Amino acid sequence: MPLTPAAGSRITVRDPADAIRAAPPATRWIWRSTAAVYPRLLAAGARVERCHDIEAAEVLLLAHEGRSGEPRSAAAAWARLTGAPVPPDPPQRSATPGAQDSLFDPQPAPLPLDALVAVHEDQAQRHAATAHPGRMRLLTAAESAAFLVAAEMHRAGLPWRADVHRTLLTELLGERYAGGGEPRRLAELADEISAAFGRRVRPELPADVIKAFAEAGIRLTSTRRWAIQELDHPAVKPLLAYKKLYRIYTAHGWSWLQDWVHDGRFRPEFVPGGTLTGRWVTNGGGALQIPKVIRRAVVADPGWRLVVADADQMEPRVLAAISRDPAFMDVAGRPEDLYTAISRHGFSGDRDMAKLAVLGAVYGQTSGDGLKNLAALRRRFPRAVAYVDEAARAGEEGRLVRTWLGRTCPPPVGTDEDGEAGIPQDREDGWTPSYASTNTRARGRFTRNFVVQGSAADWALLLLAALRQAIAAAGMRAELVFFQHDEVIVHCPAEEAEAVAQAIRAAGDRAGRIAFGDTPVRFPFTTAIVECYADAK
Repeated sequence: MPLTPAAGSRITVRDPADAIRAAPPATRWIWRSTAAVYPRLLAAGARVERCHDIEAAEVLLLAHEGRSGEPRSAAAAWARLTGAPVPPDPPQRSATPGAQDSLFDPQPAPLPLDALVAVHEDQAQRHAATAHPGRMRLLTAAESAAFLVAAEMHRAGLPWRADVHRTLLTELLGERYAGGGEPRRLAELADEISAAFGRRVRPELPADVIKAFAEAGIRLTSTRRWAIQELDHPAVKPLLAYKKLYRIYTAHGWSWLQDWVHDGRFRPEFVPGGTLTGRWVTNGGGALQIPKVIRRAVVADPGWRLVVADADQMEPRVLAAISRDPAFMDVAGRPEDLYTAISRHGFSGDRDMAKLAVLGAVYGQTSGDGLKNLAALRRRFPRAVAYVDEAARAGEEGRLVRTWLGRTCPPPVGTDEDGEAGIPQDREDGWTPSYASTNTRARGRFTRNFVVQGSAADWALLLLAALRQAIAAAGMRAELVFFQHDEVIVHCPAEEAEAVAQAIRAAGDRAGRIAFGDTPVRFPFTTAIVECYADAK
């Protein structure tokens, strides 16, 4: 396997773990893909402090250059550099439930060491050519660190009590019948629904439910909660109960438990940067949609604790930092609830109205009360609103739109037969974004949110990197085991819990300074030290 330190001699070794252990601790290693390389090093007991992930960097640089969607592999980058035919990316690997790592996954042919080094040097030149080279280099370093964190979290696993989970399923769903089929409670609810319609209805099939309502004189286009909860029909109550339990049964039921929980751990495969905004996804397992009731199965080991930390009002605080609005930064720097502080500036102390105004600015609600609230926000915080307005305008005009550090939203993907521009759609289930055809105003709403949500995702990368570094520097046994958007969970010995909570708060502040410079904006956390995840909220 070819490895090279970012500064130092080039090496090719039979046992990369030996090279890692022999190198100085602060060595930054260059390799083609952390996801392909690091699990094997961890299995061999070798931990890496820093790396440069060629393929993660290539994704960011291609997007920055307006070339989103081109192959991102190290081999493709080398081919582009030499003028050779560019190979397509290999298909995304499907996660194997309960897999420990990618030790035995088929690997592409290794890139020669000289080629790897040449690609890294080319990437350095491309970073230098960006409008803000320092920020772009920081983003690439943070994304590379995120892949280290993701691999370590997969190996550590989220503590999971299978016995507690089974008990929960029986309490919620009832006993399972011999020979398969739905458990008792779902079967009972299905019978109630059928009785309400006067014929056998299969409630797990939306088309059958819509047809049954049509026969009752009620026209529907969807069976989602919002579409049926206000209907005056006796099937509504059992149907809503069925849908809630059926989701648990299919997404986190007995089959899921058997597939994904082994040796007291749930090990999802985390994918940093899996959405256009830079938010993480998981490759299978549904780790980012664990229902609150099922969180009762997430229990720390004996003598250990879960430190669960949520960033408070992260995206509005990020907007304050990136817009450089003096009044907004001042409010976001006060030691109190952000929306309460904003409510005293043009909203007569109405926190809910202030919150709606801020979210309306970020998500583009520009009609009805949203327009009135936005006008009040614009008068008080003009630079903040102008920042997202400009992002929306750039999106509507088809320009590239970037986060503070330089993550780029792809341009429109063409026009449909009605002349409407396509915009990328964020996904929660894998690497490749899909694209949908819509109008330019809709793309403007997307890019308005992109600059805030994406910059928040970039800040979160730095938070994770800083926290990982702090835990290692303190010699703690604590392990990062879970992350989604604005929440992080650390599993640690009980005696380390308070220090871990302090480290999370310090990492948030440090990430803010590194990402946005010396601003008054604070990034506080609500932190809970618990034995069971469900007790944290």
